[in-house]
Amino acid sequence: MNRQRIMVVSAAALLLVFVLGAFGHSWLEERRLVELAAKADSVFNRPHSPTYGPAGAKVRIVEFLDPACETCRAFYPLVKDIVDSHQGRVQLVVRYTPFHAGADTAVAAMEAARLQGLFWPVTQRLLRDQGTWGADHNPRPDLIWDLLDGTGLNLQKAREDAASSAVRARVEQDLADARALGVTRTPGFFVNGRPLKRFGADELKQLVQDEVRRVYGQSGSAP
Repeated sequence: MNRQRIMVVSAAALLLVFVLGAFGHSWLEERRLVELAAKADSVFNRPHSPTYGPAGAKVRIVEFLDPACETCRAFYPLVKDIVDSHQGRVQLVVRYTPFHAGADTAVAAMEAARLQGLFWPVTQRLLRDQGTWGADHNPRPDLIWDLLDGTGLNLQKAREDAASSAVRARVEQDLADARALGVTRTPGFFVNGRPLKRFGADELKQLVQDEVRRVYGQSGSAP
């Protein structure tokens, strides 16, 4: 075997070792995330996290959401439809990730609304009127409380709660969990701990469907 051939074979072997090592690391990391997602209190699930869908669902979508994010607004009805269409097999968990300017006020209002049992109508209102208070180049978070009038929210109590250290700590916890998971943009999706690697509506639907089939069987039917 001449020197050139030895070098080629050695390079190929090193490349194979690198590929196998990367694949093994990726597999181990995904397994670690899946195990974390199954825990009641982890980077995926915190006791304060708002949920949509049944607690008994075996497939959980975790969404890192910024109410000032236009893509989050566009995905909002899609994600709820995914939960509804799977008839009790899928649950949505929302995490607060106020990356945009002004979004910290909005997520504090959302958490204050959760304490009054009004998270979803308040979130829907904030997303609907996002262009009024959360415009990219001219955010106006000072308008948020006026926009929430009529949602049923006790505005005085909500303002007090939104300014509390307890609410601030919950938002900071979600941001810390986002950093731990490498979430740098919103919306960020995980399904039973498995990240949405290629972003898109169809890709999210497929990831959920694959997980429903894995957990509930090939038909995707609940037992």
